[in-house]
Amino acid sequence: MNIIPTQCQYLQNQVENLLQLLHQESTLRQQDTTAVRASLNKVISPKFEIVFAGAFSAGKSMLINALLGRELLYSAEGHATGTECYIEYAEPEKERVVLTFLSGAEIQEQVAILRKELGLDSNANIQQPEVIQIIREQCDAIIKNEGGENKSERAKQAKALKLLVDGFEANKECIHSAENAIYSMEQFNFSNLKEAASYARRGMNSAVLKRVEYYCHHPLLEDGNVIIDTPGIDAPVEKDAQITYDKIEHPETSAVVCVLKAAAAGDMTTEETELLEKMRENPGIRDRVFYVFNRIDETWYNSQLRQRLESLIISDFRDTERIYKTSGLLGFYGSLIKEASAGDRFGLDTIFANSVKGLDEEEETPQFVYAFNNYCGTSRKLPSNFPVSIHGFESPNENYVRILGEWGKPLIEQLIKDSGIEEFRDGITRYLKEEKRPQLFANLADDLQNICIQLQKNYLATQQNLASQPQEIEAMKIQELSLLNSQLQEVGEGFNQHISEEVNLLVTNKCDAFEADFNQLQSRMIRRLDELLDTFSVEAAYSRATINHPRNATAPLLAVLVEALYYLANQLEDILVDSTESVVSGFFQRLIDRVRKSEYYRQLYRLLGNDGGIEQHLKEVKKVVTTALISAARIECDRFVRESPRFYDEGTFSIYQFRQTLLQTSQSFDCSSMVEAEPSIRQLLKLDFEPKVSRTIRQTFRQTLNQTLKTHLLPMAEKQGEDIMQQYNQAREYLEKSLETEAAEKIQRNLRLQSEVEEKIGVYNQLVSSINSCLRTMLLNERQLPIIYGFNFGKNGDDLDVVSDENEKLLESEEVSPLDDLRQQMNLNS
Repeated sequence: MNIIPTQCQYLQNQVENLLQLLHQESTLRQQDTTAVRASLNKVISPKFEIVFAGAFSAGKSMLINALLGRELLYSAEGHATGTECYIEYAEPEKERVVLTFLSGAEIQEQVAILRKELGLDSNANIQQPEVIQIIREQCDAIIKNEGGENKSERAKQAKALKLLVDGFEANKECIHSAENAIYSMEQFNFSNLKEAASYARRGMNSAVLKRVEYYCHHPLLEDGNVIIDTPGIDAPVEKDAQITYDKIEHPETSAVVCVLKAAAAGDMTTEETELLEKMRENPGIRDRVFYVFNRIDETWYNSQLRQRLESLIISDFRDTERIYKTSGLLGFYGSLIKEASAGDRFGLDTIFANSVKGLDEEEETPQFVYAFNNYCGTSRKLPSNFPVSIHGFESPNENYVRILGEWGKPLIEQLIKDSGIEEFRDGITRYLKEEKRPQLFANLADDLQNICIQLQKNYLATQQNLASQPQEIEAMKIQELSLLNSQLQEVGEGFNQHISEEVNLLVTNKCDAFEADFNQLQSRMIRRLDELLDTFSVEAAYSRATINHPRNATAPLLAVLVEALYYLANQLEDILVDSTESVVSGFFQRLIDRVRKSEYYRQLYRLLGNDGGIEQHLKEVKKVVTTALISAARIECDRFVRESPRFYDEGTFSIYQFRQTLLQTSQSFDCSSMVEAEPSIRQLLKLDFEPKVSRTIRQTFRQTLNQTLKTHLLPMAEKQGEDIMQQYNQAREYLEKSLETEAAEKIQRNLRLQSEVEEKIGVYNQLVSSINSCLRTMLLNERQLPIIYGFNFGKNGDDLDVVSDENEKLLESEEVSPLDDLRQQMNLNS
């Protein structure tokens, strides 16, 4: 059941439409609306999930039982279960329970983890009956060695493992190997919720249940309230602990009851600190957190514990209002035994019957009886009008029955009061019944306030800007012409800055397209050198040498090498010149394209009707740069004719190769010895040319390219920017021809924009008025959202304000006529 006033039934649509108004404004689209959407979801959600979170043995289940006054959930010391429990509202005749079991694989995994924690072999297969019996015996031995199942952490884990295998064996027919089986209570032949809860609460059954959903009748669960009990955050099975953290971070979680063990431990654990951090990170929770220091009775007997707890609360929780100190054990069972009597030994034969039954017919003492006797005997909590005595010659159960027989309900009432449970129950009840709804709406209003302020400022700024514009054509023309000088200056500066940025990208190697072109130049040079070396003909070089000296019939090796040096240098020059022209052409073509697409270029055409000579100057610079770089390329390759400085140095491989080649070519005086030495000559040429070409393409020529482009482009851009600023007369003459039409169009556009912003304000006001009506219904008059009213175009002053309640009611009754397409898009007619 979700109790939302009639005035708020369209709240979701109204808030969504308000956010659409925000999104329609380009300057406001980046506003973060996460908080608004989270708050809205909480207001309209049919459920309000309250998660009880804390460590194992902190007393979460006991507190829930005490809160509802019904023994629904399993509660015991130690790591007993990783079950999630959901408790929702149901009419009395529709109470029911839905049980979801762990799969066989999940149980096997938990058994392995617990056995590993206990130092046992983790490979035990629980599908084998003899293995289950062995596990039971091992667990019993551990519990016995530890002195009892609650005496140590190891004993508690052994108890949990035993319950797990017992539950698996007892519920085999309900457990599927890989899937989580789901059953209604009718499938177990339970006639009512009490029987089903009793089954689910039994330790071994609880151990193999993944999730239990209770649908029960209790006023605290009305209005969609759902109580959720989660596994302990310090669970030995990490996956169980993660269930709680995931639930704390889930957007559907609305409030958290954080049950802390500091009253028993004295300090916060690491897991509890992490829990608090995760709560703060969930915008769906906000400050809806109840901090419960349970097991407070332990501080009654230990002054050091009490002092440490008080110090912790003062230091870490001083700004928190919802702090409770409780003893769930005393408060819950105290409430139950109010209806008991001496006839059933005040619950020993009924409420605690299962706990009292012991081995060998010996009667056990329930945990509550121990706590009750301590409360009466040593807590010093009882007022002086309860002179209760504990007799050492009586058993704990006998003391318990005698004391209650002597003092009866007044003592029980005092016990419940001192347990803090009633204060906790009253606090939760007051919040859920009286404070929850107003707080959720107040949170939404607070989050919407910033959205409304941003829209107000934007609409007001737009209105004032439009109102300041001329309303007549002549005035508009005068205004436009008055801006001409500054507009020309902006264009000139824009072009100059653009060229500077482009050149800077080039020299810092951040122009990807230029880098690709230059890499292509490098590749072409390397490939051409390889081709020239592979196809070099010694015979052709020898022929050219002898032709140049007609009197001689032979030629030296040096003459052949000279011809080779000239040939290779000239061929490489051709490829470098061609590649350079390609790089320069590509750079300027891209530069001109980017200039054409720039805002300053479009503005220049609007002001002058042409580009002011920008493209012509860029093309002229291209010619000059191309000529300069071709000359630089020819000079670079002309230097290839000279041998490398260290080519003939002693101790180098090149001089060794030269001597070996000379030895080979001196075998005869005709061309044959030269031809036979062709591979060696090619190797000599390779040793000489590869370092020279590498230095050119990797070091010197790139710097030449960069410097040439920079020294020609930057001065041109600066001069062109100044020339543009000097073209005022031409721009004025051109603009005067087109301004009348342009001014008329701009005035019409301004009028249309004025109308649109007025209509948007109308939509805004209608939405805010409806939301305010909803907030007033929730008695949140102090959180009314502001209305925009009373603006007249062309008038100065602050025309943005919040209307009075009377004006707002008038506004609600008026016909607001926003944009038809805007209304249709936002579906405001509903």
